[in-house]
Amino acid sequence: MLAKISKADELVIARFERHLKHTVEDVWAMLTENDKLAQWFSELRIDDLREGGTIKFDMQDGTYDEMEIIEFRNNSVLEYTWDADRVRFELEAEPEGCRLVFIEKITKITDHTPRDIAGWDVCLDVIEAILDGRIIESRKDIWKVKYEEYVKVFEQLKHDDVN
Repeated sequence: MLAKISKADELVIARFERHLKHTVEDVWAMLTENDKLAQWFSELRIDDLREGGTIKFDMQDGTYDEMEIIEFRNNSVLEYTWDADRVRFELEAEPEGCRLVFIEKITKITDHTPRDIAGWDVCLDVIEAILDGRIIESRKDIWKVKYEEYVKVFEQLKHDDVN
């Protein structure tokens, strides 16, 4: 299922919701422990896990982009800057596991936006697969299908803004 894309004032909000059959603690570890984080987003590394702390993004050219942790509540909320945007993970226990909500607050839609949102969608699929003990054979193939769908979603959003 694709993210819900909506407008809120000057922002575009991409919201994903997943119900995982795993504990909050297990999912939280995937988001905050570097060895687990590397399994689904190898360019990210937690540098200082606290509100006001930092996460580093390896630009793959010898440089790193530092992102500030805006909100941190252990086993519950992790929100940080993502260039001019913000990304937020929220976890809540459920009877059969937990609910994972991922929100990206997007300040400006570009041609790259559908790529990023498709990428986050695949990342969430990969987190779930790893926790389930499954292997996703081709992230790229899954991404390609999702990317094409998100291109349509963002084109419609642009069209709606014009009318």
